[in-house]
Amino acid sequence: MNQPELSIVVPCHNEEGNLPPLVEAIDNALAPLKISYEVIITDDRSDDRSWLVLQQLAAANPRVIGQRMRHNRGESAASWAGMKIARGRYIVTMDADLQNDPRDLPKFVEALQRADCVCGTRVASRGEGDHIIRILSSRIANWVRNGLSGEQISDAGCTYRAFRRECIENLKFFKGMHRFLPTLFKIEGYSVVEIPVANNPRLYGSAHYGVWNRLFASFYDLLAVRWMKSRMIGYEIEERTESAGTSGRAADNL
Repeated sequence: MNQPELSIVVPCHNEEGNLPPLVEAIDNALAPLKISYEVIITDDRSDDRSWLVLQQLAAANPRVIGQRMRHNRGESAASWAGMKIARGRYIVTMDADLQNDPRDLPKFVEALQRADCVCGTRVASRGEGDHIIRILSSRIANWVRNGLSGEQISDAGCTYRAFRRECIENLKFFKGMHRFLPTLFKIEGYSVVEIPVANNPRLYGSAHYGVWNRLFASFYDLLAVRWMKSRMIGYEIEERTESAGTSGRAADNL
């Protein structure tokens, strides 16, 4: 099977009403680009009919790949499970609730030509899809995350991102890691840029994250990322010598 250009990775929990329009919107957004893609949706052990709907979508659309977690393990685990089976040259992560608009996908594809990772930012569009409490909690959480991590990401809570698949090759999974992928990529030496994206109102289901999830529940994860960033040492090899009988591949493994 040929490698697709894009892998759209979507974690899902109790989103039965959003899944069919999500897949349709992704197809409509990417059709004009004429690129190959797959849509990987991981059901994080939903309590509703999400898994049944996902099975039906996969049966009707060969681009859709569904998988179901044995136990509910949270957004990070469901996202990572999708990324681990992604075959695309580039990976796009997005939410299943349609607040991340698939019509922004072409902008991500274009921006990937100038950076290793492209992060969506909802700063300009935040008021279009969220109520005031959610907007304020996101701003506070973003300010704290940037302050402790030393980053300047304008919307660290937005998980609508696109990046080269090699960006995740050396990462180790931990709970809450989906929040800090841009920082982890920078630690690995990859470039990160932001682009403005839409923020649609939720049509079906209810939000899974409030003030507690956005700030306090991720606090220990944030401290771990800050420690990791402070302990990393970057280095480059300028020159290398090797004997005539040593192959280049063997020398690279020394």
